Amino acid sequence: MTVNERFLQYVKYPTMSDENSQTVPSTQKQLALAQHIAEELKQIGLSDVYVDEYGYVYGHLEANTDKIKDKIGFIAHMDTSSEASDEAIKPREVKYSGGDVVLNEEKNIVLSPLVYPSLNKYKGKTLIVTDGTTLLGADDKAGIAEIITAVENIIKSGKPHGKVSVAFTPDEEIGRGADCFDVEGFDADYAYTVDGGAWGELEYENFNAASATVELFGVSIHPGSAKGIMKNASLMAMEFNSLLPGNEVPSQTEGYEGFHHLTGMKGDVEYAELNYIIRDHDRLKFEEKKEQFLNAADAIRAKYGNKSINIKINDSYYNMREKIEERIEIIEYVKTAMRKANVEPVVIPIRGGTDGARLSYMGLLCPNICTGGENFHSRFEYIPVESMEKTTSIIENIILGAK
Repeated sequence: MTVNERFLQYVKYPTMSDENSQTVPSTQKQLALAQHIAEELKQIGLSDVYVDEYGYVYGHLEANTDKIKDKIGFIAHMDTSSEASDEAIKPREVKYSGGDVVLNEEKNIVLSPLVYPSLNKYKGKTLIVTDGTTLLGADDKAGIAEIITAVENIIKSGKPHGKVSVAFTPDEEIGRGADCFDVEGFDADYAYTVDGGAWGELEYENFNAASATVELFGVSIHPGSAKGIMKNASLMAMEFNSLLPGNEVPSQTEGYEGFHHLTGMKGDVEYAELNYIIRDHDRLKFEEKKEQFLNAADAIRAKYGNKSINIKINDSYYNMREKIEERIEIIEYVKTAMRKANVEPVVIPIRGGTDGARLSYMGLLCPNICTGGENFHSRFEYIPVESMEKTTSIIENIILGAK
């Protein structure tokens, strides 16, 4: 089965995760794809294949050589984002010759290079697109298809290889993909998540991340007699936000620049709440950003009283570069594998998080490589077939080139 045929099977399964759910996996519908994948892994010849109680799929390809080689793992996630519908996805392949791609003539939905200039790179390629009413699910069903196709190709080739472990996880999109990952049972010296974007992307740096919840407590009284008594919690919340650096927000940062991001707010006179995420690649700057929040809280206390504000800051994950650099050669292996597939590596920092970051701190070094997809989390998501084929070749090259 070709990688695109495999991918088109997977996108038929709705697998959106739910951040409000307390179960693992967060949605039961992810289990249908998990069972399908497990059966497929058995059919192509993997051993010790199972779906565990949390919906994680594991499988192993045993070494076929007496030569001692690294045990390599590959990981992708089954769930899709809640940013667009995952129901009744209607994918189709389009030979792209340039200009607009009409996704849905009836609803006048168009994929345009004027809005998405990445399209210009793919003239002459075959794109897999949707009808513009749902996401596609290349994030990360493309990664699943690429891993399984690469492993199947290795088996068919009969070429000597070391042990290969694969895992497909639920709930990555809601930040829980590594929560119940069995690092010991996975049994790999290191691994790669196949969850990146355009071909050539190679990522082993991500944000250090924290969340902050700020509660403001005011005093309510009739506004006609409020002088000297009222403390408006909503205005105090606005004042708190004004004490943070105004240029350190997502809309004004890029590359290695960190930010704080107000993700939610609610309030009235007596009570207000602000929710933030805090991000920076540099660990020292990350700590400085958290200190800014604490200083702003101290300023509110000094003005309105010690009980006027409560702030909680919780670290979420850390930059995996600190761990990956302990064995930087695993990045060089990927670069070599990419070049063998005629893909020039593009090393970029992730302006976000990844399961690989958490796994790296759980003892499994896990940088991220490209799937080839574009416009993830969007109704305008697409992936070139040729990019999927390239990533499949890259994975094969990694396996065969293992030390």
